[in-house]
Amino acid sequence: MTIPASFIQELIARADVVEIVGRYVQLKKAGANFMGLCPFHGEKSPSFSVSPTKQFYHCFGCGVHGNAIGFLMEHAGMGFVEAVHDLAGQYGLQVPEDDASPAERARAATQRQKQATLTDVLEKAGDAYRKQLRQAPGAIDYLKGRGVSGEVAKQFGIGYAPAGWRSLASVFPDYDDPLLAESGLVIVNNEEGQLSEADAKRYDRFRDRVMFPIRNVKGECIGFGGRVLGDEKPKYLNSPETPVFSKGRELYGLYEARAAFRDRGFALVTEGYMDVVALAQLGFPNAVATLGTACTTEHVQKLFRFTESVVFSFDGDAAGRRAARKALDGALPYATDVRSIKFLFLPAEHDPDSFIREHGAEAFARFINEATPLSRFMLEAAREGCDLTSAEGRAHMTSNVRPLWSAMPDGALKRQLLSEIATLVQLDAAALSDLWASLPGPRKAGGAPAQQRHNEPGGYDAGGSGYSGGDDYYPDMPPPQDFEPPRYESDSKPKFQQRKFVKGKRWGGKFEEPIEPLRGRGAPPSRPDVAVRLLLSNMAQWDALSHELHVMLCELPGTHGALFTWLDSQLHEHGVQPWAALREGMRGMDFEALAERLMSVAEAAPVPEGEEAQHLAEAARELTSVLDFMLDDLLKAQQSEAIAAVGKDPKALERYKALETRRLELRARIRASGAETA
Repeated sequence: MTIPASFIQELIARADVVEIVGRYVQLKKAGANFMGLCPFHGEKSPSFSVSPTKQFYHCFGCGVHGNAIGFLMEHAGMGFVEAVHDLAGQYGLQVPEDDASPAERARAATQRQKQATLTDVLEKAGDAYRKQLRQAPGAIDYLKGRGVSGEVAKQFGIGYAPAGWRSLASVFPDYDDPLLAESGLVIVNNEEGQLSEADAKRYDRFRDRVMFPIRNVKGECIGFGGRVLGDEKPKYLNSPETPVFSKGRELYGLYEARAAFRDRGFALVTEGYMDVVALAQLGFPNAVATLGTACTTEHVQKLFRFTESVVFSFDGDAAGRRAARKALDGALPYATDVRSIKFLFLPAEHDPDSFIREHGAEAFARFINEATPLSRFMLEAAREGCDLTSAEGRAHMTSNVRPLWSAMPDGALKRQLLSEIATLVQLDAAALSDLWASLPGPRKAGGAPAQQRHNEPGGYDAGGSGYSGGDDYYPDMPPPQDFEPPRYESDSKPKFQQRKFVKGKRWGGKFEEPIEPLRGRGAPPSRPDVAVRLLLSNMAQWDALSHELHVMLCELPGTHGALFTWLDSQLHEHGVQPWAALREGMRGMDFEALAERLMSVAEAAPVPEGEEAQHLAEAARELTSVLDFMLDDLLKAQQSEAIAAVGKDPKALERYKALETRRLELRARIRASGAETA
């Protein structure tokens, strides 16, 4: 969108920079100008000057300066267009949109009005929660027990949601107002469409929880996070996605921490609300947290609006390493030569709060200084599971590191890493660069290139409906078993003539029974279907899977991949949950029908009393079996890529052999588990 320069001039002339800056900085008259403490760096005596005649601000300490639009961009982290719209809205001006149609302008205006209205509703709820906290001794005791002072609680706007089912009815007289549901404050249960809107049951989403308001960079309340006072599940509950709130874009504590980023020189990214609040209490006000989801590229991009240095802090356990690995993926596109990105791993028994209380703030600061740089962590992630003393292991690392290195912006850091990678895999840097240039587009970690996944036998099916078994592509591999007893079918049509198995015909030295269709039950479940059923039945199994398997499942096309991605975020946000809780959490999601259909099979066959342990063990073996077959399909697709490159790439055959070694090990495990027998 192009905004005319004449409008920008008119807007700056009409805006009062003293009024705009004064909303964020306490200003005092000093001669012809106003003075205050600079919001862009820490200082004890005011050196920040705002001129009403020049409509300009300037800091004599750090040198920052600009007009009203520049202040909103620098202090609130807005983009230029967003700052112009925000400033124009404050003065009742309509931003010209010459290249937008009337319908587009109307939609944009409606959206802005909706966002403003929802923010007002959430602000009102936040005020009510803060008032309730004063009358809630249990919540006050909890905060005191965590070492949170009244001053810090006030700074973050912490409140309390009472235990009643409809406490907000005393705050909003029209409890049936659709805005309460749209803002995520109220849940409307119409019993799966059986009740009308008027008869639907309404109740507060947050009950008996300490409430943490989530603010955008302008300081507006856009959602809430609530924590139980005890150990009930889920421990944390977030607002749902709304027109003003998206977990993948927002960071808790960003509004409060912006000035501290400049003062401390870096942003510290943690895993929870209490980490942020506790760190602010203990002398680290530059902390923020993701909102129950993995760190995304949008999170990283937003942080780099305010600072050139980011430190990700994670627990030292397996879950923390996986979260760090996802943060690495989000950070790589922004790893320029002038930015610093580090990864801090605390001992498994500590979070930042407990570490500082036991070892002190200075020890934590030293830990931060010694955090692992992005370059080293990237190489560690790529070489995981690779034996660099063998050619196969070095080839495996070459394949792993290529998508990570390719995601980085060009610059000295990227070129230095090419040389370091080449040394590790015992190749010349120029030869490694030529090798990668001759191959198709880089794979994401754990997966084949997108085009290949959809076109190669044994990869993802072209229709996007699921994972293709590819059983006909490698005739030396047995057909996977299906369901009752387990028998898995491809979601896509076979690309080759389906092999027929008849009674008495030998295969692999064994006699095969004919495979009959499951009458009255529709098509047999696909491999991803079975994985969905098993993981929703026992969510704890997801946490035990490797990063490679997580990536493989989350990158499945269609609703399967979306479901597994959501499941991963749920584990990160709420921990292990039973199916009943997961069912409620996925209401309205695109994959809800898929999950309901698959779980109806599991619910129809309850586990006999006393056999729970045996059932869990059998389910774990079944999950291992189906994931082994899916991983084998993935490796087959990667082998096809290597074979296609033979003749152009001198290392293609070596890469093929390394993949074949992995497949042989995998197939040996499959045979040992008995999955190949009918």
